[in-house]
Amino acid sequence: MSTLWHGRFAEEPAEELLAFTVSLPFDQRLAPQDVAGSRAHAKMLGKVGLLEADEVASILDALDRVEDELAEGRFEFVPADEDIHTAVERRVTELAGTAGAKLHTGRSRNDQIATDLRLYCKEELTEIARRVGALQGLLLERAREAGQTYLPGYTHLQRAQPVLLAHHLLAHGWALARDVDRLLDCRRRLDVSPLGAGALAGSSLPIDPRITMQELNFSRLFDNSLDAVSDRDFVAESLFCLTLVAIHLSRLAEEMILWSSDEVGFLRLDDRFATGSSMMPQKKNPDIPELTRAKAARLIGHLTGLLAMLKGLPLAYNRDLQEDKEPLFDAVDQLRRALAAMGGVVATARFDHRRMQAAADSPYLAATDLAEWLVGRGMPFRDAHALIGGLVRDSLARNVELAELVAAHPALGTEAAGLLAPGVAVSRRTSPGGAGKAPVAVQMQRFAQHLQATEGRLRPS
Repeated sequence: MSTLWHGRFAEEPAEELLAFTVSLPFDQRLAPQDVAGSRAHAKMLGKVGLLEADEVASILDALDRVEDELAEGRFEFVPADEDIHTAVERRVTELAGTAGAKLHTGRSRNDQIATDLRLYCKEELTEIARRVGALQGLLLERAREAGQTYLPGYTHLQRAQPVLLAHHLLAHGWALARDVDRLLDCRRRLDVSPLGAGALAGSSLPIDPRITMQELNFSRLFDNSLDAVSDRDFVAESLFCLTLVAIHLSRLAEEMILWSSDEVGFLRLDDRFATGSSMMPQKKNPDIPELTRAKAARLIGHLTGLLAMLKGLPLAYNRDLQEDKEPLFDAVDQLRRALAAMGGVVATARFDHRRMQAAADSPYLAATDLAEWLVGRGMPFRDAHALIGGLVRDSLARNVELAELVAAHPALGTEAAGLLAPGVAVSRRTSPGGAGKAPVAVQMQRFAQHLQATEGRLRPS
């Protein structure tokens, strides 16, 4: 069996070694990036005079054929193909002969894989950001549909103050907006070409890494060859950004689960995006939101595992770095599916506006408004807070309507009691960014403008 490194060894590699170290089963998904990197490298070798024009043409023709075979599922892997780099180079050499054997001039699998991964991350972070943007668009659409519907806002899972449903949905939308910013900012930072760093120290040959940088549409060139081949910060950062998207999806999913329960009943899941029970005929289960919660935990595990692997590595390349790909690939795959599935849940869920508003019309949820009403008449907030808190305690202890106690209190009266009427409290949220009608209308416009502005950033870099 011929390997890329067989010349140094007198014996064939053990089957156990190959079985343990082979990465082809998972890194073959980097084939498009590996072919692109090889194509750029061959062109560079021709431009600096290390390959003749006919050799470059032969290699490029072979790479075109390899690309077609891979895309069409006709590429035949062999036992000696340890990884996608070996497989591509082996096939190019079969097709292009001696010229193909020159393809590896001035490069190493170390700078190859760093290049492939950066290209992959650029593409996938852009696509994930685009899908997050689509979910934001759905949240905006549902917020517009919600109109003036309001529901209890919660702290500590206790009913706190009424908020517009649109305000609540947009809260998730703004969190996802930060995710898009992070994804695109991470893409900007990783947009560095490592090709030309070689194994760790560059090359004595007259290669020009700037040519491959331009061919591959990277924005910048590496500054230090040791750092270029050992750096996986960009994988860790990509995983962090993906994980935080998953965490925000998990938070949205948790609310979908709570709201769809009979105890809360704020929404009903569409039949197409729910499952049933194998035993209990009446059940409708929120499996998509539940699995979304679990996928977030899975991505957290990928991120912590990668960080633990990286924490003690010396410069430059170590085989430990082979373990960076599977968690990254799985995170991308799981998040793509979660975004699509949760998008379906959000788009089709039916909100029970009447039940939401009935829950938010409890007079106790207007207690803060009563305190602020007193503040508006000159009472210090702490005194107002204590006075209203005492009335709430008295109402609950004596089982007397809060409005009755408010109307009878000399510092309050019937005008203040009017604040407890259904729908009044939410209309009084007027501060910028607040949960009332006027600020939410402004917020919705700003959110739509933000989505539109972000679309331009979602083009491939």
